[in-house]
Amino acid sequence: MSQTPHIFIVDDEAPAREMVGDYLKMHGFGVTLCDGGKSLRKEIETCVPDLVVLDLNMPEEDGLSIVRDLKSRINVPVIMLTATASPIDRVVGLELGADDYVAKPCELRELMARIRSVLRRAGPAKSAAPEPASAKAAKEQLVRFGTKWLDLEAQALRDDEGNEHPLTASEFGLLKVFAANPKRVLSRERLLELANARDAEAFDRAVDLRIMRIRRKIEIDPTKPAVIRTIRGGGYLFSPTGDKA
Repeated sequence: MSQTPHIFIVDDEAPAREMVGDYLKMHGFGVTLCDGGKSLRKEIETCVPDLVVLDLNMPEEDGLSIVRDLKSRINVPVIMLTATASPIDRVVGLELGADDYVAKPCELRELMARIRSVLRRAGPAKSAAPEPASAKAAKEQLVRFGTKWLDLEAQALRDDEGNEHPLTASEFGLLKVFAANPKRVLSRERLLELANARDAEAFDRAVDLRIMRIRRKIEIDPTKPAVIRTIRGGGYLFSPTGDKA
């Protein structure tokens, strides 16, 4: 990345958020500490983060509510911290748009590795200067997904009028995998591997939820998907032209 990533850490326990903040600062990240949803929203008014690390279990406002509200405001990657959250809480969080989760108390090196991984999937900072490219090269960065175009360089999903439709980092990760593997049946395990996801038990179901969200954005009829098809007993197949070939 050309610029220092700025991370917001949201946790009602001061020692926990300060410990994570100090560790990330030590490794070159910009850090803002928030004690809950209210302070997070106030900080976002003046600075948009590259990623949010969010504790799910907070007394004033629970993390799932904050994820929902945050994703309705800005398209920013979120890593959830879960101390007692059940698998269903994690799945709900992922369905709401969170990109990963780490169990508390967390291993700080693991958390930093997860942050770096999600930031890589989320792509370069918006303010980074674009590389000069020929029209041909620019065209190669566009992949047709049903009713939309996926711009691999800008990591954006647009319709034919150029209007952008929000994508989470995890949804872009799956679309990028499909774009690189057209007309190939990909199992959930293979999709997770190629998209750098993990933890088959929690994320296996999350793949289905993410693809359901993606279909709502790209299919002419999401109830009869033709672009990203379910292959019984096999997984999913991306058919660029929406045919059965």
